[in-house]
Amino acid sequence: MTPLEQLEALANPAKAAEMAAYHKVDRPYLGIANPEIDALCNDWRAQHSLDDRLALAADLWQTNIHEARIAAAKLLTQARIRPDDAAWALIQSWVPDFDAWAIADHASIAGQKRLVADPSRIDTVESWVRSPHMWTRRAALVMTLPWTRQNFPKPQEHAVRDRVLGWCAVLATDPDWFIQKAVAWWVRDLSKHDAPRARAFLGSHGDTLKPFARKEAARILSADRA
Repeated sequence: MTPLEQLEALANPAKAAEMAAYHKVDRPYLGIANPEIDALCNDWRAQHSLDDRLALAADLWQTNIHEARIAAAKLLTQARIRPDDAAWALIQSWVPDFDAWAIADHASIAGQKRLVADPSRIDTVESWVRSPHMWTRRAALVMTLPWTRQNFPKPQEHAVRDRVLGWCAVLATDPDWFIQKAVAWWVRDLSKHDAPRARAFLGSHGDTLKPFARKEAARILSADRA
């Protein structure tokens, strides 16, 4: 069977209907659980060369099937891909198609790996912050989440944190719920490892966020004070 036929063989119509109602985006759903997709992707990764995986990921994405797009992203979610310029280019090409959080997040996790592999690519991501496409703006924050997580960041990693916090300041005025949530997510995760920077951001821009986002961004800082 082809990879798409393998996915379709696992379809669960009842679950697919539930997923369509939950995600609220008009596209085909198969009703496949993530662990089943993971198992297939592990097999495909072992069986295919990098070029073949890139072609397969591109083909799966183009089907517009929810699980196929998740699988496409998972095929490219690994720390070491060498060379990886084609993988990064493919992930970038998907960003304008983002229209639902689950697909966007899986593809953004693949993007995170490529940014960590080559942080100079953040220059490209910075241009997304002012995109008219909400999901592209959101992807700029989700793909840079690894820079919230270092316990002992190097000076260049501190510089990335400050750079992305500048993006967060711009996006703090964005009224979209998903953007507010993404800013809160970035600052909250940063607060686990760099409380002074998170606290300083909230001191300067917290009042710009919507109340739910401000509360979420400060949740860990507030717990630390309690």
